[in-house]
Amino acid sequence: MQYLDFERLSQIETSEFRNAYPYPWLNPAALLTDAAYDKLYETLPTVDQMVPSFGVKRSHGQKPHDRYALEYDESLDIDPAWHQFVAELKSDQYHAFIKRMFGRGRFKLNFHWHYAPTGSSVSPHCDATRKLGSHIFYFSPPSVWKPEWGGDTVILDDHGRFSRKSAPDFSDFDQAFAGESIGNYSLLFQRQERSWHGVREINCPEGMYRKVFIVVINDRLRAGIRRLKGRLAGEARRDV
Repeated sequence: MQYLDFERLSQIETSEFRNAYPYPWLNPAALLTDAAYDKLYETLPTVDQMVPSFGVKRSHGQKPHDRYALEYDESLDIDPAWHQFVAELKSDQYHAFIKRMFGRGRFKLNFHWHYAPTGSSVSPHCDATRKLGSHIFYFSPPSVWKPEWGGDTVILDDHGRFSRKSAPDFSDFDQAFAGESIGNYSLLFQRQERSWHGVREINCPEGMYRKVFIVVINDRLRAGIRRLKGRLAGEARRDV
């Protein structure tokens, strides 16, 4: 099975991404083939396989990002479809797409799933400096997820007013642009000094989750330094 629609990737104009406001982002439909989207949704890891992350204190006074999380590893006991999908994300074709969008190489990818239950949110933040950007694949099919439950990633415009080392609320921003997250959509954005983004509070039934698979595009050098510092501090082995 082919997962990524490489022809669709090749049709995306670099200028569409780089000239987006307030910072580079795009929200394309159908970068996964329809069959691949269905297969990946049907074979998502179970909640039992995830690691709960709730109430974890964040820097700068920002509210916790409550969710279940699972970092991808080739040894994970998951459906082969997911290993095959990640293999495509590690391919030269996807690498060339990211290189074209970001205008640079020397990056390293890592991957993880996030499942967010009702009541959780992703408070406004800018990502760590080791990250160049993220590519979020949404798994909220219209047959099971209702728009009023939320889950869209919100691109926020502060007109340069807030330090990234601060904790503004959604209501503090001048403009907000919500990416479509229901159905076969993904959202790619570039990390910048004020690339604020977040997810407003989820309001879905108990037992339902906002499910995403995220490709994190890391600066290879900064990621290596972060990994080394983590090991010296006695942290468990991690990909970045």
